[in-house]
Amino acid sequence: MGTSEEFPLAGLAPLPPLERRRSSVLPRIIIWLVLLVGLVLAWLLGSAVIPRWWAQRLGDLTDGRLIFGSFLGFAMGGLFTIVPLIVVALGWRFRGGLKRALVFIVLAVVLASPNLTTLGIVLGSGNAAHAGERILDVDAPGIRGGSLVGSIVGALLVFGFLALARSRRRNTRKARSLAQDLKAREIVNDPS
Repeated sequence: MGTSEEFPLAGLAPLPPLERRRSSVLPRIIIWLVLLVGLVLAWLLGSAVIPRWWAQRLGDLTDGRLIFGSFLGFAMGGLFTIVPLIVVALGWRFRGGLKRALVFIVLAVVLASPNLTTLGIVLGSGNAAHAGERILDVDAPGIRGGSLVGSIVGALLVFGFLALARSRRRNTRKARSLAQDLKAREIVNDPS
């Protein structure tokens, strides 16, 4: 009457007492809370320091030259848009689970960080973002416009390339299928 065939879960170990399960969950909760507080502090520190620092680096590079700033912004906008989009496309193509997808997304965000930082300066409403805008206006003219144009061109290039690659794969499959159909017709029409 009490065999394991009648009760398929009979061979499993009993559940641990509720107190032991709670004690194993508590350290995990503490670790997640510490990580969350650390992320919030890093965000606050980053939003107060990074826009000014980034604008000063761009100002040091361009030294107030409009044409050079425009070309530098275009190159940075294009490069730091193309590379992250390619990383995301590769992650999409070679799927392998949630952890792998997160790795590709984090890598893409890190690679796009120069564009994201410039965007944060342009769209930001904090004191550091406003200071960064003033620095870019004086020391790095042309960076913002060049970065915008470079980002748009880079995104169009990547999406155009991906559309062409997809079209090529589809046409290759179609050509193989048509070749097999043609071969099958030749065999049927040539009974020898």
